[in-house]
Amino acid sequence: MAWYGVNSGNTTHAVGTKQPNEFGLYDMHGNVWEWCQDWYHDSYKGAPTDGSAWLTGGNQEYPVLRGGSWEDASIFQSAFRYLGSAFRYNETRDKRYGDIGFRVVAVR
Repeated sequence: MAWYGVNSGNTTHAVGTKQPNEFGLYDMHGNVWEWCQDWYHDSYKGAPTDGSAWLTGGNQEYPVLRGGSWEDASIFQSAFRYLGSAFRYNETRDKRYGDIGFRVVAVR
């Protein structure tokens, strides 16, 4: 279900080349980190409970990244924790790396 350090060949892959998760979504783990709209917070205390982006407080210089990338997780089991969509990381928006992207969402 994921492209990561051992199986990726150290490169990004086309979306949908691995099997989808139980919701039918592809590439939610690994391949590229995905920018999120939320600002980074040290914990989830006070986070919105309705699924909306958390756009108050926090560090507005560092938006959230999720999902890990092909560069993460090697043969060491502990490194796989970076690949989950629940794992959060932060970075300034001016950073450009080959393992950071975003997900296009269509709302009907």
